[in-house]
Parts: sequence; structure tokens; C-alpha cells
Amino acid sequence: MTLVDNVFLEIAAMLGVVTVIGALGVFLRQPLIVAFIAAGILLGPSGLGWVTATEPVELLAQLGIALLLFVVGLKLDLHIIRTMGPVALATGLGQVLFTSIFGFLIAMAMGMSVTASIYIGVALTFSSTIIIVKLLSDKKEIDALHGRIAVGFLIVQDIVVVLAMIALTAMGAGSASEPDQLFGEIFRVFLTGFGMLVFVALMMRYVLPSLTRHLARSAELLILFAVSWAVLLAAVGDYFGFSKEVGAFLAGISLASTPFREVIGARLVSLRDFLLLFFFIELGSGLEIATLGAQLGPALIFSAFVLIGNPLIVMTIMGFMGYRKRTGFLAGLTVAQISEFSLILAALGMSIGHLDADSMGLITLVGLITISGSTYMILYSHQIYERIAPYLSIFERKQPYREAEYDSDEADGGADVVIFGLGRYGCGIAESLRERGHRVMGIDIDPEVVRTQTGDSFIARFGDAEDPEFIDSLPLNHVKWVVSTARERDINISLIKTLKREGYAGRVALTAGNARDAEVLQESGADLVLRPFADASAKAVDWILEDQDQPAVGTS
Repeated sequence: MTLVDNVFLEIAAMLGVVTVIGALGVFLRQPLIVAFIAAGILLGPSGLGWVTATEPVELLAQLGIALLLFVVGLKLDLHIIRTMGPVALATGLGQVLFTSIFGFLIAMAMGMSVTASIYIGVALTFSSTIIIVKLLSDKKEIDALHGRIAVGFLIVQDIVVVLAMIALTAMGAGSASEPDQLFGEIFRVFLTGFGMLVFVALMMRYVLPSLTRHLARSAELLILFAVSWAVLLAAVGDYFGFSKEVGAFLAGISLASTPFREVIGARLVSLRDFLLLFFFIELGSGLEIATLGAQLGPALIFSAFVLIGNPLIVMTIMGFMGYRKRTGFLAGLTVAQISEFSLILAALGMSIGHLDADSMGLITLVGLITISGSTYMILYSHQIYERIAPYLSIFERKQPYREAEYDSDEADGGADVVIFGLGRYGCGIAESLRERGHRVMGIDIDPEVVRTQTGDSFIARFGDAEDPEFIDSLPLNHVKWVVSTARERDINISLIKTLKREGYAGRVALTAGNARDAEVLQESGADLVLRPFADASAKAVDWILEDQDQPAVGTS
């Protein structure tokens, strides 16, 4: 029996190759999506020619896409859009409008057809929620102001891409009939979608809360129901003509308001990523190297437009709305790539006959370039900002008032201790200092933490320890101690360098996670290095070894 004759053996061999290429991608610090598409190209006709069981691979890919949309809907937190207010909607919709229009015009200028130009313009619009959230989480910036704004306008993009899928699917269905029936077909699809929205809303209101509470007695049963619900609504959406993706997205939204959404989302991430692997294998196997090579010139032009133009429009909008140039820059970098939704959208266009293989290859190549490039831009965003900050002043008002809204107290003078980081450790230090008569100012990058950690004599402000301009704005003349509870060595080194540059004359206490970092911080000029776990352990041993005839009571 040959490899071609044994589907199970073929998929096993594919998984082995993808694992090796994925490991190589991780070693080279490349996004796994890029490695998976490269694996698909290698396994496809342009390479080893191993992908012959197209139907099983396609089925697994469709399940992966359905779960992807389901998880996105599951995490759709409308509270983020409300708390970030106008900036999430303005940047999200503004960037979508700018990119789609200018992407369309660039494609038309290259001599592409109107239909292909529309698809390309729309595909360039969407940024990868999965990649960005992963990178921001790894950098511990998901709760920073620019992280919250980025998540807000990414949700706006996700909603737009679902609407675009509905419209394009309707156009595909309508194009199969007479031209004058196109608008009727679009109306029918939207009417059907509205009916499905009503059905989902009724399920959310009357059925799903009690049903999920019942099923949650068994975690396995709850996850089984979630997957079944996602696939069922995806099938319903496909049956009524407005795509599996839309149905799965609505399934996720229907469970987003339940208290079990985090559990469901966490359990499904691995399954989603595994099944999506087949989508990227299928995508890569359908590409030909010769096609990609022919599209290299246009792909570089579109990639430069996405990598530079998208961040610029976000910075422009945020600067106009009163945000600092640093916040606008860090948020803007998150839209400097196209997403997996762009590839899904292009695949949808091919399936209904709107796009050819050349256009699909072009969009895929732009995805490869921008995903790889923007990953490095986000990972090294702070270093990039330090180099180009003087040139970004045009994106900032003379009085960037908006971020002052996140300060909990305007009367911030008189503090003699400044603490960066208002987690449990930072708040504990602040409370102890306050009890001993010190005036404390606490600073955190999470606006929600700032709002909730304010007391009668506890000043809380929104700010970033890595932002030199923010530190320059602090009233440090009478401050005796600056304390950082962040354990990231680079953040602490940046803070102490900025304090020295600003001529701060007081003392500095920094926090280290291990002995090596403690040595580096001491060499950098820290007056005191805190090691929470090591210090607490040493204190506990002191209590344990005290006079054993006298019981000791410790507090930590």
C-alpha cells in the first residue's frame, strides 16, 4: 500500500513534516503561521506532492476555520469597546476605510480587474487578532492603554470582516443568476442572517444560560456542547447561504455572556490551532512557487503599504483624538499586517469564482511578508520608538489631553514615594508606606487598576515606566524613593536610565525575578533590589528559627 492509497498514513506523514518545519520556524523566531504555509507549499505539487487526500484535509480545515470564528465570537467583549469609547471605533473604522480605498486604488493602478481590486483592498484591511493578542500577552502589554485600544479596534475589524463575508457570499450567490437578481439575493441573505440573529438572541436570553450551567457539571460535556454548537450553527449558516464562518461566529457570541466562556475558550485553543494547521497546509499546497515569484513585485508594494500606511493612519486618528504619539505608535504597529481572515476571505473569493490563482497567490505572499515583518516590529516596538520618537511629533497635539482621563487624581503633588506597578505586591508596599505616614503616588499601565486603587491619601495615575516623556512629567523634586515592582529587567533598566537622565536625586528600588537580574540591576545603579519570593522566604526562615519556646506570628 502506497502513501497515496492510505489517507491515515498520508496525514501522519504531513503532520511529521509540519512539526519539523514548525520547530525550525520557532528556532528561527518566525511566526508559526508562516512555517505552516511553507510546509503546505513543500507538501503540495510544487514540492513533495504528498497532499492528495484533499477532501479529508479540506474538511479538517473547515472545522478549524469554524472554531477560529467561534473562539473570536466567544471572546467578543463589548465592554472593551464601551470603555475605550470613540477611539476603538474611530481607529477601527478609519483604518478599514483608509486601507480598503487606497488598496483598491493601488490595485487598479496596477491594471487589475475591479473585482480583484475590491478583494485585495478588503483583504489588506484586516489585522490578525490571534497574532496580535498573542504578542501583546507575551510582552505583558495586553492591559496597557495601547493594548486595550488595539484589542478594541481589532474587535471592530472582526465584526467588519464577518459583514464582508456575508456580502461577498451573497454577491457570489447572486452572480450565478441574472444580474438584476443580485440585489434580491443580497437582501435574501441579509434577511436570513437577521432571522438567525433573532434566533441566537432568543437562545442567549432563555436557553443557553441555564443549559450551560447544567452542562458545566461535567467539563468534558460542556466542551463537547460548545464544539457541537459551533459546528451546528456553522452548518446552518452554510445551508442558508451566508457561510459557515458567520454561523460559527454567532455561536461564539451566543456563549460570550455566560460565565463559562473563559473555560471554553481555554480548552478549545489547542484544538482550534491543530485544526487550523490543515487550513494553512491546504492553502500552501494550493500555491505554486512560480505563481508566487511572478507576484513578488506587486506583493512588495502592497506589503510596504500595509507595514507603513496602516500604522500611520492609526497614529493620525489617535493623535487627532488627543492621545500621545507613543500610545498611537504602539497601537498603530498592531495593524501592520494582514490576517488569517484575509486569506480566508481570498479563499472564499476563489470558491465562488471571483478570484483566480494569481490574485490568491498575491494576497498570500503579502500575508507572508507582513506577518513576518510586523511580528518583529511589535516585538521590538519600544526600541524602534526610542529611535524615531523625535520625528513623530506631528502625530501629537500640543496638549495630548486624552490620557489625562485615566488619572484618578489630578492633585498629584506632595508625594514622597512613587511606585510603578499596582499589583498585589505594589499595593501592599503602598499601603504599608501610607500607614507609616508617607505620601504615595502609584502608577500603572492598566487604566482599570488605576481607577480601582485610589484612596483618600493614595494618588493613582495612569502611566508607563518605559515612557521617558511621562517620567519627565512627574513631580519628582521632593520624591525620596522611586520603586518599581515590575520584574522585567529591561523595563527597570530603562526606568533607571531615564531617572538619571532627568537628574532625579532620590533613591531607586527595583524588583528582580532572579539572582542574575538582581546583579544587573545593582550594576545599573539601583540603591535597593527587591526579590519578593526570596525576601519572603528568608523572612519565613527567620520566624521559623526564632526562639521555639515563644510562638512567632508572621505576616507577609
